[in-house]
Amino acid sequence: MRSLVAPRAAVLAIMILLAAMSRLLPHPPNFAPITAIALFGSAYFDRKWKALVVPLAAMLLSDSALEILYRLGLSPAWGFHSLMWVVYGTFALIAGMGLWLRQRVRPMPVAGAVLASSVVFFLVTNFAVWALSANAPFPHGYPKTTAGLMECYTMAIPFFHWTLLGDLTYSTALFGGFALLTRAIPALRARPLARVWE
Repeated sequence: MRSLVAPRAAVLAIMILLAAMSRLLPHPPNFAPITAIALFGSAYFDRKWKALVVPLAAMLLSDSALEILYRLGLSPAWGFHSLMWVVYGTFALIAGMGLWLRQRVRPMPVAGAVLASSVVFFLVTNFAVWALSANAPFPHGYPKTTAGLMECYTMAIPFFHWTLLGDLTYSTALFGGFALLTRAIPALRARPLARVWE
């Protein structure tokens, strides 16, 4: 049985790594695979620790690559910043939400989880920007008032559609791509934790 599980885990890890490394390609602001890989890993890895560790490791690897490119002047986006812990914490929270998908990998539940995760990511990360503004890399300070928080969220709204579009695009690629692979390669269906996306 382990010999059947190994190819499945390897394919999942490769798909997540490729999605994470796509962050190195030019893309609109906030069009990223973060939410998609958190949900995908949670839905399909057989063990909960893998569902968290593998996607986080892929994220850390892509952040490291981004930082190297930034320092070499080859990328406008940095990899490491003062709010990384917020992004990674939100990523872990979304991975926890993704455990709900394990027996529900169908278009509507996945779409609902993606939408909910996009909103959670928007609310949590922009709250952190407001709370910690005036610290690099966010030099523009927001008043530490309700009005300041609302201003921070309002300023972020124009970027939310890119967040949602990226989450939907990458989720479709990962969940849909793996569904196609499981149909073509029976060994990938070993010990499934979720139904094939029909």
